[in-house]
Amino acid sequence: MRKQSRQAELIKRLTDKELLFQLYLSQGFILLLALGSSYFLFDSFTDWKTLYFWDINQLIYFAIIPAVIIVIIDLVLMKYVPKKHYDDGGINERIFTNRSFIQIFIITSLVAISEEMLFRGVIHHTFGYLIGSLSFALVHFRYLFKPVLLISILFISFLIGYMYELTNNLLVTTVSHFLVDFLLALFIKFKWGGQGVNTYGEKTEEEKSL
Repeated sequence: MRKQSRQAELIKRLTDKELLFQLYLSQGFILLLALGSSYFLFDSFTDWKTLYFWDINQLIYFAIIPAVIIVIIDLVLMKYVPKKHYDDGGINERIFTNRSFIQIFIITSLVAISEEMLFRGVIHHTFGYLIGSLSFALVHFRYLFKPVLLISILFISFLIGYMYELTNNLLVTTVSHFLVDFLLALFIKFKWGGQGVNTYGEKTEEEKSL
C-alpha cells in the first residue's frame, strides 16, 4: 500500500503533458520490444505478415461484438460500483479529458497496436494463451491494488486472448482492443471534459490558462 501511495503521489506531480509523454514513451518501448523480441523468437521477421489478415466475419463476431460487450460491462460498473473501487488514480481522466477526437484516436490506436503486437503477437503466439493473457494483465500494474479493475483487466485480457486463440488473427485483437479503449476514452472525455477539473479536484492546465 505504501508503494502504491508513493506511485500515486509521483503521478500527481506530473503535468498532463508530462503524463502523456510518459504514455507515448512506454508504448514506444513496448512496440520496440515487440519488434526486437520477434527478431529472435520468430522464424523470420516477415512472419508478422501472416498474423494480420482481413476477414470481415471475424472482425464482426470476434472483434466488434466482444468490444461492445466489454464496454457495456465497464459502463455498468462505473454506474453502480463506487468510484474508489475502479479509480486508477485519475490517469485516464487526465490523459483523455482535454484531448481532441483525433488525439484520442491516435493515442488509443498506438496503445492497441503496440500492446497487441507484444502480448498477443509475440508472447501469446510464442508461449501460449495463459502466459500471454497474464502478462498483458500484469503489465497494467496500477490496477493490481484495485480488485474491480484487476478483475476487469483479467476478463478483458483473457477474452481478447481467446479471440486470438479462435482466429489467429492479430487484426481482430487489435481492432477489439482499440474499440474498447477508444469508446471508453470518449466516455471519459464527454463525462469529464466540460468540468474543467481533474480527478484531484484541481483545475486542468487548459482551465488555468483561461
